[in-house]
Order: sequence, then structure tokens, then C-alpha cells
Amino acid sequence: MVVFKDLNENQKKAVVDDSDHLRIIAGAGSGKTRVLTMRIAYLIEEKDVLPYHILAITFTNKAANEMKKRIQEMLEERGTGAWISTIHSLCVRILSEDIEALGYPRNFTICDADDQKTILKEAYKEYGLEKGVYPYGQMLDYIAANKSARITTEQAREQAHGDEQLLNKAKVYDYYTKRLLSVYGLDFDDLILWSIRLFEEFPSILSKWSKRFHYVLVDEFQDIDRDQYRLIRYLCKEHDRLYVVGDPDQTIYTWRGADVNIITNFDRDFPDTKTIILDRNYRSTNNILSGANSLIANNRMRVKKDLYSENGDGEKILHKSLETEEGEAYYIASEIIQMHNQGKPYNDIAVLYRSNYLSRTVEKVFIENRIPYVIYGGIRFYERAEVKDMLSYLRMILSGDDLSFTRIINVPKRGIGTTTLDNIRQIAFESEMTMYEVVKSGLYSKNRQKFESFVNMVEEWRRQLGSIPLDQLFQNVLDESGYRHMLEKDNETERLENIKSLLDDIETYTETFPDSDLNDYMQMIALYTDKAAEKNSDSVNLLTIHSAKGLEFDTVFVIGLSEGIFPSERTMNEGMKGLEEERRLAYVAYTRAKKKLYLTENRAFSYVVQSGKLPSRFIKEIDPAFVKDLNEPKRKSFFFEGSEEFAPKKPVTTEKAKADSKSALKKGDLVEHAVFKSGVVISIDNNIATIAFAYPYGVKKIMATHPSIHKKVTKA
Repeated sequence: MVVFKDLNENQKKAVVDDSDHLRIIAGAGSGKTRVLTMRIAYLIEEKDVLPYHILAITFTNKAANEMKKRIQEMLEERGTGAWISTIHSLCVRILSEDIEALGYPRNFTICDADDQKTILKEAYKEYGLEKGVYPYGQMLDYIAANKSARITTEQAREQAHGDEQLLNKAKVYDYYTKRLLSVYGLDFDDLILWSIRLFEEFPSILSKWSKRFHYVLVDEFQDIDRDQYRLIRYLCKEHDRLYVVGDPDQTIYTWRGADVNIITNFDRDFPDTKTIILDRNYRSTNNILSGANSLIANNRMRVKKDLYSENGDGEKILHKSLETEEGEAYYIASEIIQMHNQGKPYNDIAVLYRSNYLSRTVEKVFIENRIPYVIYGGIRFYERAEVKDMLSYLRMILSGDDLSFTRIINVPKRGIGTTTLDNIRQIAFESEMTMYEVVKSGLYSKNRQKFESFVNMVEEWRRQLGSIPLDQLFQNVLDESGYRHMLEKDNETERLENIKSLLDDIETYTETFPDSDLNDYMQMIALYTDKAAEKNSDSVNLLTIHSAKGLEFDTVFVIGLSEGIFPSERTMNEGMKGLEEERRLAYVAYTRAKKKLYLTENRAFSYVVQSGKLPSRFIKEIDPAFVKDLNEPKRKSFFFEGSEEFAPKKPVTTEKAKADSKSALKKGDLVEHAVFKSGVVISIDNNIATIAFAYPYGVKKIMATHPSIHKKVTKA
């Protein structure tokens, strides 16, 4: 039975309105799943619509199953029979009935991601292509883009205009298409495209399906792409009733095709559209919501709404600025420990970040302080492949152990196969040597030139050990091994960010422990890669903001809020469109918090953005009335003095700046150099300043009193 007493006024309107075209703008935490479910139940019970005439398209199978369960609880047996599924599952049902019209059998094969990679491997072998040059992900994106644009394999060859790489991609596209055809296979993109093709080429089939569905409802409408929208409109062709639910302010998947214009311009496609806004939030307090509202109001491509709550004002949004990345992590850990000591479960707390590499310092500090945590939908920093690769290179310098050798001898590709490694391993076993010692001594005579080149690299790094700073040695390994070039060539931005974060880690370690060496660092890392304490049912949640969509937590820390990191430098370069998507991402992050929201950032030099960091505009754009600045007065840390947080430097007058410019430099100072321009001091040793300048200059060591350098003047 449909009971309306628990619905607010707008929710009830969204359930019972009789308009043919309804757009429900459902803000974060506004109860949209309840509304969509009750809408279906209302159509069945109150409007006497037969369940099988109702189609509801959801974003995930989990959401579809949840809706089916709720409807059955309300209507019991009468609630069964409605078509509730993801759009891909719907396409499988459509094609299973009618794909024979396109020359495929009804028991066609659905190719998943592993099947796709298997076909690519075959194609690469056929044409002599390397995965390193043509990464599978990029190749599949190329194929998907061509399919979506209706570009045939012949047209793709013509559009290559003789470019070797594009011609090779076109050849793989052709091979891939023919291989699928040979096994009567369709990939996930094909499921949508072939359903559209079926409707366009066979009007009778389109008529059959559009007559079947009298009401079409779509959840998470802000996340659909153009092909999905075309299919949905075909399904509405006969009865022309379309009910969509979504939030333009939460469109964060444009990188995989979502188009925010579809929901914002819905009333242009259907001029009789009625829009109902669900703006009461059942999740968060008003200070959190008002802060998020003031942030997202800076976006132009949106339907205006302001979320409110009846949960009270609650605490203001808390902003903390720290001097270092480690200070930021210690501050977060300190707050979490105090909350937990006061009875808050760890799993009520989440730490959100823009990119995976930002979890590194937080993970280290949590491990040090025995704070249990889980990486939601991701991999722990020191377990990521590129991080393990670079640590294996460092272990090669120290010990040359077999595990390190086998991991990195062919990364990047050096043309050394598994049979060769098996032979070397056997010789090493018989000779009681390491595999590296075997190739170094020349006991394995095949591929000698390849191994000599590798050995020469390792031995040169061993000679440098102790004579140059550890971070410089790391950069030499990264460049001379070819690892950096491999990632840059493959446009592996996130993996490069993880490598640069590891470099940050090494730099910080050597500053903190100036008398330490590579062996000390590797022993320290071993503590953080120990998995003994991983399993814990009550754990702090660490996750990217994209992974947090749809989730909620009592307390949320959004970290790394610095310009160039969040918003990311790449998206800022995309102009207004990219910046608006980043702002929507911040809005999603902030609205995950129910009771307490922390925004944190630090001012340290970052190898990722190659400069000292400045606070994100996504902090400054929040109305100050809803933010409590924790930076002044300076508070005593929960931790020991070595991890004390720091308040930001006050602006100084021009006269004072001139006086300070003659005084001794110190770590964290912003400076100006006659040649290298702006930089930040990252350490001082015996009057020698190590200063990080922007690209292309990098890190330089300069006498702190040299006349070419002075502290940067900060206006009052």
C-alpha cells in the first residue's frame, strides 16, 4: 500500500503529478529513491497501470534490486512484473528477442572487459604491436569513440591520413570488429548501439517495444550519455511519457560520456515539461548544506536550487591549513583519535580526496598511530603497481634480490621473456647465486647486450649511492630506467602522480632524518607495507570522491584542497567546462557529510604540481558565514611537537618584507630569484638553501645569503 504521510510536499507532488514529462531535480540526500519507488507503486495501485507497462532504468543492478524489493514490500504480489533494470540489461532483453533481424542469433555472446583484452592481444600479435605503445584502455576508448560517432573501420583508415599510429589503431579496430562478428559477439557499447540500430532499421520492432512501455522512468538522469538518451526517447515514442530523476550539480562522469546538458535542457526537448525540485535534505545539517549551496552557485550550467535541512544548523564547516603534507595527515589523525576516544566508531568517518596518490601520507600516519582504515574501491598506496615497481628498483640497488629483479627486469619492456627468466633462475639455484649475480657475471650468455645495459645502470646507481641526495638518486633511476618515459608515453597521468607522491615521500624522509640512508628508508617502508593490521570491521574509510557518490558518513574530511590538485591542473586547462565539473565534484564531496565536515590543505612544495601550494578556490567560494577557520589562534596538537600543525603566515607590509628579505631564510619561505623566478624553500643546511622552483628549473641548492635571492613580498 502506498502511504504518503512520510513524504514532504514536493516529494508527494513528484509521486502523484500527472504530467507526461516530469523532471525531478533531486538534491543530495533528498530521498529520490523513495520518490521513484513510490511513483512506480502509485502508478500500479492508484492509476491501475499494469506493472509490465512500466519501465524504470537505473544506474546500477544494486539500485534496481533495491527498488524491486521496496515495491514488493508495498504492494506484495501486485508489485511484481515491472521492468526495472540497468540500461544495458534492458538492451540484452531487447536484442535477445529481436537481434535476428540484424543477422545475429538470439544466443549472441556478450563480451566483457577480459574478452575485449583477449581480442586486442590477438590483434597486437597479428600486427606486431606493443601494449606499451598502444595501451589497452586507450585502444578501447578509440574503438568506442569511433563506434559512437558511427565511423566505420574504412573511414577510420581514411581519417588516419597516413599517420602510422592512427593507421595501426584503425587496423586493430578492424580486427576487433571482425573478431566480434566471427563469434557473434557484442561488447557493452554495442548493446546500446545495436538496440538503436534495430529500432532505426526496423520501425515495426520499434513500434512493438514503444507500445509495450506506457511509462518510462529514468534514475540518475544526469549521468546518461547521448546514445543512451536516444534509446530512451525511442522507447517513449508511442506513449510519450517520460519521468526523469537526477541532479545536474552531481554530474561528475563527463569523462565517460555523461552530458549535463541533457538534464538541464530537458524542457527544451519537451516544452510541456514540469519540473519539481526536491530541496529538503534528510542527510546533513544546514551549515554544511548552506556552504555547499554557496559553492555550487558559482556554476552556470545548472538548475537553480538551494538545499535545506530540518536537522538543525549543526557545526560550521571546519577549515584547517597546515604547513606540510605530514602536518595535514597528523592533524586528521589527531581529530579522529579524539573522536574515537569519545565513542565515535571509525566507520562513521571518511577521508575523501581528488586523486588516489593523495592517500599516501594519510595511510602512513594512520599505520603509525594504529588507526584502522580501508581503501574503498581502491588499492593501498604502497601496493599500487608503479609504486612497487620503483621500490623494487631501489631494492635492486641495495640487494639485487630475485623478487626485485624479476619484477623490474622487463619493466619497461626490454625484450626478456619468461623462458629466459626461468633459465636464469635455474642457473642461480644451481650456482647458489642471485639472478642478478648470474647476469652480472655473464654466466647466462644469451641476450648479453640487454643484460649488460641493465647491469651497467644498476652498478652506476650503486656508485651514486651515498654521494648524492636520495631524492636525486630516485629521479636518476626514474629517468635512466625509462620508467618515466614509459608512463608519459602512455599518458598514465594518475600513475605518474603516484610516482611523484613517492618522490615527495622520499624528500620528506631525508629532511626529517638527514643522517639516514636508502637502507633506512626501505626498512621504514617495510613497516607500511605490512598487511597484518588490515582486517578490521570498524575502520576509517579512505576513498576518492568519485567512489563516494551515493554514500554518506557522519564525519567527512576532504583533503588536498589546493589549487592544481583540487581543482586539478588538467581540468583547469580545459576552461570553464572542466572547472565546473571540478566544482560539482567538490559539491558531491561536501554533501557526503551528515554532521561534521573538515576541509584541509597544506602549503608544502608538491612534485605533482611542481610548486608551493595555495588554498583551493573551492574553500574561498564558500560563504564565510558557514565556515569556522581553525588556523588562528594556533592550537596545540594532539600529537608530539614534531608533528605540530602550523598556522598560515600573516600578510606583511612592504617595509617589513624588505627587512625580512635580509634576514636568514627558513623552511617554507616563498622566495624570488633573479633567474629562476618564484620558489619555495624546502630545507636549509649550513646556509645552503634547497629551493623548489617551478618547471623547468626544478630543485636548486643556493647560498641563502646570495644577492640574487630574496623573500617574496606579500602585500598587506
